Amino acid sequence: MSSWNDIYDEINSYGSIHDVIRRNYINQLSELTGRNVIIYYSSWLTKPEFSLSTGINDEDKNGFMATIKGLDREKGLDLILHTQGGETAATESLVDYLKTCFTDIRAIVPQIAMSGGTMIACACKSIVMGKQSSLGPVDPQIQGVPAHAILEEFEQAVEESRGDPSRIPFWQVILSKYSPALIGECQKAIAWSEQMVRKWLAEVMLQSETGKIDAVITELINHALTLSHARHLSAQKCRDIGLKIEMMEDNQELQDAVLAVHHATMLTFAQTPSVKIIENQNGKSYIKTAGVLPPR
Repeated sequence: MSSWNDIYDEINSYGSIHDVIRRNYINQLSELTGRNVIIYYSSWLTKPEFSLSTGINDEDKNGFMATIKGLDREKGLDLILHTQGGETAATESLVDYLKTCFTDIRAIVPQIAMSGGTMIACACKSIVMGKQSSLGPVDPQIQGVPAHAILEEFEQAVEESRGDPSRIPFWQVILSKYSPALIGECQKAIAWSEQMVRKWLAEVMLQSETGKIDAVITELINHALTLSHARHLSAQKCRDIGLKIEMMEDNQELQDAVLAVHHATMLTFAQTPSVKIIENQNGKSYIKTAGVLPPR
């Protein structure tokens, strides 16, 4: 017979009704595809006040370690992404870890995976998107400003000052906000991001398709083309630039199952203190709530 403590622990293991319903839909998706499913969700849309702490960071490795443990890795992984992006180093480390665990990873983007989220998607075999889904540019940001924009401003200052020395005082005021090493940092950040995405695309999604890789890199990283780090790139746009995109609408059962997971997770954010969720189809979760990140 179960003791009081046993039953108490069992009740707590289920979490809130939001957890029960969300986990049920994640499990249904896994049963439909025959694949492992892990959701990686941030609440930056519903709780923007926490956006600084819900981006991709090194804490997330613990969540993925917890949710990957015990999975049959031969089944592959469907990684459902909903994130604003985050730290470049953490993104690289996370992808490197996932690639040691699974040889077949498919990204699913029900709504938005920006910046680092797009980089993770580019490391996968393919990307499932719907008509409502968006990826975003992966141009690196320095102190909240696009690295390309800083370089462009510096180059404009040099060009104008050479042509018209009277412009030098004007540019001195503007450029004084930058530290001496900032230009070098921007150049290295851009090169780092490009190297990462190029390497990941060449390893899986676009093997031996150098021309396509070049086109994708240009479209995703060139700030002069994207114009804004917040630019939303539709499924059709992503397909046009060379990424391997599977349209969610081509499989009604898959679309229904994915969107059920998405809606259940977004409702969890809207109606609970949760701000980041990493969870698999077996109910193993790593949930961050208001600055606390306990396993659930």
